[in-house]
Amino acid sequence: MVFLGLAFKSLISRRGSVVLTCLAMTVSIFVILGVEHIRTQAKESFYNTVSGADLIVGARTGSANLLLYSVFRIGSATNNVSWESYSDITADDRVKWAIPISLGDSHRGYRVMGTTLSYFEHYSYGKKRNLKFANGKPFHDLFDVVLGSQVAKNLGYGIGDQITLAHGIGKTSFSMHDDKPFRISGILAPTGTPVDQTLHVSLQGIEAIHLDWQPGSRKLVPEVKTLVNEELAIKSVTAFVLGLKSRMTTFEVQREINEFSQEPLLAILPGVALAELWEMINILEGVLQLISYLILFSALLGLAAMLLASMREREQEIKLFRAIGASPGFLFVLIQLEALIICGFSILIGSACLLLCLGATKEKLSANFGLYVEANIFSTNSVLLVSLVVIATVAVASIPSLGAYKQARSVT
Repeated sequence: MVFLGLAFKSLISRRGSVVLTCLAMTVSIFVILGVEHIRTQAKESFYNTVSGADLIVGARTGSANLLLYSVFRIGSATNNVSWESYSDITADDRVKWAIPISLGDSHRGYRVMGTTLSYFEHYSYGKKRNLKFANGKPFHDLFDVVLGSQVAKNLGYGIGDQITLAHGIGKTSFSMHDDKPFRISGILAPTGTPVDQTLHVSLQGIEAIHLDWQPGSRKLVPEVKTLVNEELAIKSVTAFVLGLKSRMTTFEVQREINEFSQEPLLAILPGVALAELWEMINILEGVLQLISYLILFSALLGLAAMLLASMREREQEIKLFRAIGASPGFLFVLIQLEALIICGFSILIGSACLLLCLGATKEKLSANFGLYVEANIFSTNSVLLVSLVVIATVAVASIPSLGAYKQARSVT
């Protein structure tokens, strides 16, 4: 307690430089913890997007591109997969279930995905968690639509509301399917994946809205009520997800699909493709970490410089301590304690600021970047980082502490 009292009084007497040093340390800790937390959360969100799927199949392209547009709704497909090819592959005895995916339309910037009811039954995320409905039910009528949680929340939609889809994937479109409005039949519970930002309709619904669509013009089609099954026959899908009866056959089925004779296709393993995609952004991840460490290093140097500069001002203080019997070791510990107090306050303030920022920007990160970040920053990695900051503070503070120790020993 004596040490703490003396350390606090010493810091208060130099409060101007101490506040600035504490501010620099706070910013560095805010950055280093923020970068680490967002990196960890992004990686978890990345790998939790899809689970339980053995293969993802689409037109031949790069594995990263196929994964991005089929799972993350980023980018566009190079081509579609014919319905005949889809039917042939999914009819294989080794296939347990299949989820077709049809993309290409949007609603106010959110992607529209055509699929079947098997999507709500078999699609899983995280640790094989199935999709659940917060309100309503899956689509059953031709023009029913199921919204992801973020779509419903951000646009203020509820069950029974009618919406109009647009051709294309931009936020602004001049090709509206306004003659065929959809009714919201259900809203999914939050998943923390791109599902939250997707509108789900039936494959027949996708075909129905495109019956009268031609580039630059419309053509006359029968009324919706008079549409027959032949007119709504599915012609193609963008991609599809496969679940196999036995994972022992995964590589065999993948090879057969990649060598499919009817059209060029690509089958990828989601886990492998996710790992490859993450490797592509490892450079950016490393650069961000390096910048955060450099900021911390500069703040620690500032702390050492502040303490060293104070040594000249404290010559009389050191002589007084020696006169009353304080040992050089006492002064060494006192300087270390002052540095640790500054470090401790910086950690508390930096962590509190990070929690507030994450809480305030969580929804925006999710809506604008598809990044689902939890506000809880207390993890094993963050504890390790804080421990490293404390150790680095002790190491850097050893420079002025040793100076005070030597100066005290020279005083007789």
